[in-house]
Amino acid sequence: MDSTPAPEAAPGASSSSAAAAEDLAGAVAAMSLDERFDLLRGIGEECIQEDELRNLLQKKPVPICYDGFEPSGRMHIAQGIVKTINVNKMIRAGCRVKIWIADWFAQLNNKMGGDLKKIQTVGRYMIEIWKAAGMNLDGVEFLWSSEEINSRAHEYWPIVMDIARKNNVKRITRCCQIMGRSESDDLTAAQIFYPCMQCADIFFLKADICQLGMDQRKVNMLAREYCDDIKRKNKPIILSHHMLPGFKEGQEKMSKSDPSSAIFMEDDEAQVNVKIKQAFCPPKIVEGNPCLEYIKYIVFPWFGRFEVVRKEINGGNKTFTSMGELISDYETGALHPADVKPALAKAINEILQPVRDHFNNNNEAKVLLNTVKKYRVTN
Repeated sequence: MDSTPAPEAAPGASSSSAAAAEDLAGAVAAMSLDERFDLLRGIGEECIQEDELRNLLQKKPVPICYDGFEPSGRMHIAQGIVKTINVNKMIRAGCRVKIWIADWFAQLNNKMGGDLKKIQTVGRYMIEIWKAAGMNLDGVEFLWSSEEINSRAHEYWPIVMDIARKNNVKRITRCCQIMGRSESDDLTAAQIFYPCMQCADIFFLKADICQLGMDQRKVNMLAREYCDDIKRKNKPIILSHHMLPGFKEGQEKMSKSDPSSAIFMEDDEAQVNVKIKQAFCPPKIVEGNPCLEYIKYIVFPWFGRFEVVRKEINGGNKTFTSMGELISDYETGALHPADVKPALAKAINEILQPVRDHFNNNNEAKVLLNTVKKYRVTN
């Protein structure tokens, strides 16, 4: 399989020149409204609301997209590759992407034992991965929450306080899924405050679009409800992407505390091969099959195809150019887990190789990785 990424995963992060920005602006100008809409809509498993998104693209030449992450340990492939694909799509559609490095939020949520220095080291490691993975940094602005909030405290805290005033504790605890918590958990006071702050981020960053995972949906809806409270007409549009499952049966999402359930961005080839070989992948069953989800949400967006290499007696080599075609073969048994797994491992290894090379060849990146690997993941 050719290791050159599909357009969604390119261009790389090596150029931040004015010429690159001009090229991008020209490409956006050449796209129709429908093309820009389809590109953005394709990111989300859910879009609230489609008519608002189309109206935004008609009226605002460069919409602001908000994405964010809590530095909380090693990066798995959903954070690394899916985010790279989605960010690059947003930039291709003419958006400016603000990525909120939520270091203070990770401290509130007791990640890395609440050690801010460790949290910020993890944040730098994650940025390094996105550079190596091919995120188009010409259209991205990384913002550290601690720095931005401190420098504009007079803007930020009044928003947080107003959101807190307009909602009761029960409504706020309904948002605790955004922190990887459940409503039944014994939450600290800091964790109760967290959703109010994340909701405020959207307004603080002047975001037109919130592009986060489905697990962040409740706080994004809180932001839209808050717009009703303050009689604000233009609500943030929510583009919620699909959450990739873990490799084990019935595992809804990858877990950093269970390394066998997830592929990490700097996993070596042998580790990827073993994890995929052991992954749950029932014959002829598509629903709840993590291997097929990886193909749908990572391999096809990256390469535009899925290549299976097998002996003639087993059906011979085949290149799938659509997920529908692959599902059809899988459901009939024409495509077997023994065909899928090695082909998936090969594709994932090709995607990850530039990241491995970067961390092997760049001394600063290597030190960051080794430091982060020593940290104990805290829930």
